[in-house]
Amino acid sequence: MTDHPIRIAPSLLSCDFARVADDLSKIEQAGADWHHVDVMDGHFVPNISIGPPVVTKIKEASSIPLDVHLMITDPIKYAAPFAKAGADVLTFHIEVCDSVAAAREVIATFRDAGVAKVGVALNPATAIERVGDLLGEVDLVLVMSVVPGFGGQSFMSEVLPKVEWLRAQGYAGHVEMDGGLNAETLPRCAAAGTDVLVAGSAIYGSGDWKECIGAFRASAEGVRI
Repeated sequence: MTDHPIRIAPSLLSCDFARVADDLSKIEQAGADWHHVDVMDGHFVPNISIGPPVVTKIKEASSIPLDVHLMITDPIKYAAPFAKAGADVLTFHIEVCDSVAAAREVIATFRDAGVAKVGVALNPATAIERVGDLLGEVDLVLVMSVVPGFGGQSFMSEVLPKVEWLRAQGYAGHVEMDGGLNAETLPRCAAAGTDVLVAGSAIYGSGDWKECIGAFRASAEGVRI
């Protein structure tokens, strides 16, 4: 399994963008461990979100790590800008790499840029074996439990065996789940071996952020093996 504590990472896409700094402060006070920051380029996914200048400002307003998820076609081009902007975790998608060598080039570029933790993500339709040769080289594997690009989608439970496979291989890094996590689905992810749990609307849309985060953490910790 893993010795990593449970980390709750609220997704910034669900905050009030007219009051980002206030929401960041409040969600931190409510117990968030990481801010999950989705970066979309309108090419790899059919949506556009934010770039390095905005991440820079988010970093200035934050006191917890920024977990930056690059849903973009050219992660190498933007490695240095996002590292400079303050990404503590920087994750790219395996689908943009046509070989293990290409993925290793991305990882090396992220390391050279000074990123503290490097992650690799995979979409629901992508076989987990695609990242198998990289497990000794990344700090985090992000398993998407929805098709990336839009919030508010339903959780795809068929991805849970991917987490179990990672832990069965002896992977001791972070395993992150992103998409459709709520009071029902989040503990199922933790039971499978996930330690970083991303939730957007389920947290930001709740009436009490502190109560919600606390309940999510308790339910996740309660089912860990």
